[in-house]
Amino acid sequence: MKISFQKGRTVLGRNIEIEFKNMLSKENFIKLYQHFQLNDHDFLTQNNHYFDTVDGSLGGKKAALRIREKNGQFELTLKLIVEAGVLEINQPISADQAKALISENELPAGEVKDELMLLNIVPESLEYKGALQTRRAQIPFKQGQLMIDHSIYFGREDFEIEYEVDEHSLGDENDLLQLLNELNIPKVHADNKIKRFFEAKKEGKH
Repeated sequence: MKISFQKGRTVLGRNIEIEFKNMLSKENFIKLYQHFQLNDHDFLTQNNHYFDTVDGSLGGKKAALRIREKNGQFELTLKLIVEAGVLEINQPISADQAKALISENELPAGEVKDELMLLNIVPESLEYKGALQTRRAQIPFKQGQLMIDHSIYFGREDFEIEYEVDEHSLGDENDLLQLLNELNIPKVHADNKIKRFFEAKKEGKH
């Protein structure tokens, strides 16, 4: 099981959460769908648009840059590996700013751009790498939230479950493991979506 540690921060636009992930077969995705009595209206679609430099400098620094598009809203996020886990720097942007970054590599001013420059990443060197679409159902569960995801990218699809809690919660990995055991769903390692996206892109030479 992939475990990424992210704990809540008070700094505006910065966030560290705690996530526990598990990949699913389509059959086990359906099993969870039925267990929680979900329907198609419970799933919202979000699109993650990913970026890196031509030579992969962001990935080389164990960082990642994306725009998340959901419900007509756009959020620019830079992810960084820090001692506590994975730090997210989030910045709301407009539809026009998102379009300018995707089509013209024009990065809007703000905390994300400032942090990239501290990493010696020249904003003009960024390029758009593609999109990953996810249909997600979010369910209150134990001490946190469950996310049941169906993702599509580069002609492939996958399924996963995430259990997200915050630093003040008593929730931990055992909450998710108990659910998986109850439903006879095996524990399967889950890389994060960004890694799966770039591995698929590399394999398909998109």
